Amino acid sequence: MEKELRAIILGAGKGTRMKSAKPKVLHEIFSKPLLGWVLDAINRLHHKMQSIVIIGHGAHDVEDYLNRNYKYVKTTLQKEQLGTGHAVAQAVPLLHEFRGNVIIACGDTPLLTTKTLKGLVTFHEDNNADLTVMTTEFENPYGYGRILRNAKDEVIKIVEEKDASESVKEIKEVNTGVYCLNWAKMKNSFNEMRNNNVQGEYYLTDIVKWARDNQHVVLGYTAKDNKEIYGINSRENLAVATKYMKERYIKELMENGVTIVDPDSTYISPETTIGEDTTIFPNTYIEGKNKIAKKCKIGPMTHIRGNCEVGEESKIGNFVELKNAKIAKKTNVCHLSYVGDAIVGSNVNIGAGTIFANYNSITKEKHTTVLQDNVSVGSNSVLVAPLDIRHDAFIAAQSCITKDVEANSLAMSRAPQKEIKNWVKNKKEN
Repeated sequence: MEKELRAIILGAGKGTRMKSAKPKVLHEIFSKPLLGWVLDAINRLHHKMQSIVIIGHGAHDVEDYLNRNYKYVKTTLQKEQLGTGHAVAQAVPLLHEFRGNVIIACGDTPLLTTKTLKGLVTFHEDNNADLTVMTTEFENPYGYGRILRNAKDEVIKIVEEKDASESVKEIKEVNTGVYCLNWAKMKNSFNEMRNNNVQGEYYLTDIVKWARDNQHVVLGYTAKDNKEIYGINSRENLAVATKYMKERYIKELMENGVTIVDPDSTYISPETTIGEDTTIFPNTYIEGKNKIAKKCKIGPMTHIRGNCEVGEESKIGNFVELKNAKIAKKTNVCHLSYVGDAIVGSNVNIGAGTIFANYNSITKEKHTTVLQDNVSVGSNSVLVAPLDIRHDAFIAAQSCITKDVEANSLAMSRAPQKEIKNWVKNKKEN
């Protein structure tokens, strides 16, 4: 990419069909908002990529999310919802002096990839285009704006479904809503838009006509995977996009040497890295950012909630939940256990039913439990944080541990066993 690059992301829509008080772009896939997936795909084009997000419905919540998670993002408010063209126009004052290329994308398309965006920008620059429309093809393109090209293969018009003739409806190439603009040449289009349509709105697609009328070069770049433009407008759309995303990533993992026993029942966030020869068993759900090393066994029925590291040759058993946990190599976390806010060494065995009690519901504080190398924790134990269990210590089964344990020590905390002879027999007789 030769020219400086910026992005404008449309995130002002309410998402009426979501039936939610939450702004549409803040609904989540694998614990990340839709807007976050789009921003991250764009940001990977350049490590200091600058974006402008158009906010509207739920503006405070969207702005708060962006301020907490993104350094090079500005926001601008679309006070009235007057169409996609009007939304982009709100960013014009912030790019008044800018003379590079601008990507325009929607904040509700979480499947969009950096690879496709890079292809769009490269095509735009290599062909000296002033406006490049990202297109894709569908066997059944119903509902999408069709792309009309001339003999030079230039884009001359985008025709919406409701305005399309029968012959135009046969066209399979459609508008994705993603564009790359030579900003210096195209920015005036947003000041000269007209809303002479039934809805009284300013349409972003009108920039094609404006560019053609002003003798600018308008081209189309075709995205190979039409799933990338899938937009979220309902809870059903959200579920479909989640399925697409996990299928795409699971395929990539398997191609790189990870065994997924049952891809249909397994969900893995694309932000999780997994080493080769690791096996993921059925009904495992992994969300957020995690690192799972080589030769591990995960599941079945495991839930990994984010910010977790699992070392080489470790095993996370069935019905185990991990959250904010760093686990070193050759460690076993056995079934029915919860490990949260923990640092666990290598060659550790955590018995079945062990609970890391990390949260104080009164103070709302979370504390860390540390298990050093070679620790063994007996089944059905509770480890109450903050806690430091030193190397080679042994925790007896069914213990509630509230104090640090020294190295090589046995720690136990349970009532002594009692036996009452013939108690059952006496009860039955009486």
